[in-house]
Amino acid sequence: MNFISNLFRYGSIAAALFGVVAICLVARTQAERQMLPAGDPPIMPPKKPYAQAVAATGILEALSENVSIGVPIPGLVREVCVKVNDTVKKDQPLFKLDDRDLRAEQLSVQAQQEIASAQIRVSEAQLSKLASQLTRLQAISDSRAVSREDLENRQQDVAISQAQLAAAHAQFTASETSLKRIALLIDRLTVLAPRDGEIIQVNIRAGEYAATSPKVSALILGQTDRLQVRADIDEQNATRIRQGQKAYGYLKGDPTVTFPLEFIRVEPYVVPKVSLTGSSTERVDTRVLQVIYSLARPSDPPLYVGQQVDVFIEAPDRHPQP
Repeated sequence: MNFISNLFRYGSIAAALFGVVAICLVARTQAERQMLPAGDPPIMPPKKPYAQAVAATGILEALSENVSIGVPIPGLVREVCVKVNDTVKKDQPLFKLDDRDLRAEQLSVQAQQEIASAQIRVSEAQLSKLASQLTRLQAISDSRAVSREDLENRQQDVAISQAQLAAAHAQFTASETSLKRIALLIDRLTVLAPRDGEIIQVNIRAGEYAATSPKVSALILGQTDRLQVRADIDEQNATRIRQGQKAYGYLKGDPTVTFPLEFIRVEPYVVPKVSLTGSSTERVDTRVLQVIYSLARPSDPPLYVGQQVDVFIEAPDRHPQP
C-alpha cells in the first residue's frame, strides 16, 4: 500500500515537471519564430496633392443639397406619379394623398350653399312683397286712412326683411369661402416638385400610410448633373480653413479616381459630426466645420449621391516650421 501511494505521489510530481518543461519549450519556439513582414494594404491610401493640406471626409450630394420631400398631413398615399431617375420640373406632381374626406366635406358645403341660395330667393321675394305694401301705404294721401302705427310696423317689416336678405347673402358668401378653403386643402394633397431636379430616391408606394415625421423622407429630389461635396473638417483644423481654398477629392476605396473641386462656401456653424466613416478611431462626439465644394459629374467612372470621398484642402499650417 505504501509502495502504491509513493508511486502516485512521485508520478504526479514528475508529470507537473514535464508540463512546466513543455510550456517553456513551446514559449521558446514561438519567441524564436520569425514574424512575417507586414505587406502593403489592399488599397493604398491617397497621397496628399499639396505640401500643406487638411484632410477631411466628405459626402457626395446633389447640387444645392438633397431635397427631402415631406407630406403636408398624415394620410394614405393614393398615387405616386414619379419613379427613381425621373427628371421633373418645378410644380410637377410627385405624389397624391387620399382626399375622400375633404371631398365629402365639399359635398356637404355645396348642399349648404344651395340652401343659402334658396334662402336668398325667398328673402328677396319677401322683401319685394313688403316693400310693395309699404309703397302703397305711403302713397295714400289721406292720413286718416292709415294709422301712424301701421305705417311704422310696415317700415320695420321691410327693415327686418332687408336684414334677413343680407344674412342669406352672408351665408352664401361663407359657403363660397368654405369651398375655396376645401379646394386649397385638396390641392395641397397633391405634392409638387419645389424645383427642377431628378428623383434620387422613392420611399413611398400607393396604398402606404405617409406620416409627417417619418424615419425616412417620402422622396429625395436633387440636381444631379452637377454634384457637391460636403466635407467635414475637424474643429481642431477649422482655423486653417479660408474662403476659396483649392481642394481635390478622392473616391473612398479607389484613390485612382480623383477630381478637382470648386469652392462654394463654408458653413459658418460647427456641428456634431453625423456622417461617420466607420473607423474604429472616430469619435461620435467629434464636432466639425462643413465646407461645400462642387464638381462636374463624370460619366466614367460614375459617381453617385451618398458616396464617401476623401478630401484634401490646401491650407497653411497653423504653426509653420522656422
